[in-house]
Amino acid sequence: MRDHGSVRRVAELGAAIAALPALKSLDLSHNHLTELPAELADCPRLKELNLRGNRLKDKRLEKMVNGCQAKSILEYLRAGGRGKGKAESGREESRKKKREKRQKKDGGDGERDELEDVSRLLVKVLHVSESPAPLTVRVGAGVKDVRPFIVCCALRGVTLGPGNALKRFLAAQTKLHEDICEKRTAATIATHDLHCSYSNVCSSCPGQITPLGRKEIKAKDLVRQLQLEAEEQRKQKKRQNISGLHRYLQLLDGKDNYPCLVDAEGVVISFPPITNSEKTKIKKSTRDLFLEVTSDASLQICKDVMDALILKIAELNRFTLENREDDSGSDNESDALCGPVNLNPGQNVQQTSSPLVVEQVRVVDTDGNLKVLYPSKTDLATVSSLLTVMR
Repeated sequence: MRDHGSVRRVAELGAAIAALPALKSLDLSHNHLTELPAELADCPRLKELNLRGNRLKDKRLEKMVNGCQAKSILEYLRAGGRGKGKAESGREESRKKKREKRQKKDGGDGERDELEDVSRLLVKVLHVSESPAPLTVRVGAGVKDVRPFIVCCALRGVTLGPGNALKRFLAAQTKLHEDICEKRTAATIATHDLHCSYSNVCSSCPGQITPLGRKEIKAKDLVRQLQLEAEEQRKQKKRQNISGLHRYLQLLDGKDNYPCLVDAEGVVISFPPITNSEKTKIKKSTRDLFLEVTSDASLQICKDVMDALILKIAELNRFTLENREDDSGSDNESDALCGPVNLNPGQNVQQTSSPLVVEQVRVVDTDGNLKVLYPSKTDLATVSSLLTVMR
């Protein structure tokens, strides 16, 4: 509930919320809530939850409501939150029995709804052997000392045209960079418009690059330019905090060479952890994506981040297809947007039965030896509870 003129804001949410078994969406953003009842987790059909803008006493929970999915928030409440002991565990067991009894009384409709929701969240893996033009990333020897780990795949069939779909997509990427990528220190995501078949080459020491929203420039000159801009920001704001791309310059400190991804035409399309290229900028008309995750920490981090990225895109794609939005707006979204995104559901339309297609991409060394193939049979396991993978 929002404050419009004389409308009072909600200051308390009682345990009676559990008496609403048909509740599917709840928006109590920007109210005066300080606590959330554990009984909120007893609403079996609750899928959409917006509690941003409330000053909760549990600071961990406050962070979660500003960035996590409803399922994570409800699981946290169901577990009793932080600092709860055996008494809370007993209460949770009691609530669990009540939920089971209520679900039996409702004929299991809640469980069926959940299964139906998951069944719609589908991705199909297109194997290298099935692709008419398989994609390959060749890792140059010089990249080993600057950013040795990379995982890539193609994702076909996304819908970014209607309403704010593109903004939601970019905002989700920013959120992943802040959370699972640990502000790009653990890994960096790059998403590209797959408007042509890449025969990608990963190498170091990029030459010219056309960064998002900027003119063509040499990589080293771009770094120097960003350093000067960061210094100017500090002087103007009279503080150490800097924003935008400037926040990631420290990740290149001490590097003589820089990592990059080059397409078949020799054009730099990615300069992690700083920026992508204008050539492969995501637009509302984009239907097929080339996804890239790089890291200097480990290959498994790259895979975990890619799993999370595919799940998030699948969720956003389903939301876009299920909600009516005007096919309007511009493509001028040059970088991921910050801040919360309102995902309140609108009026549902018939969901398309076509799943997103995840096309395997091989990463090889300069001699053609396979380094990694994604997704393999064991990949996407971290999100298997929310994603149905057709292999």
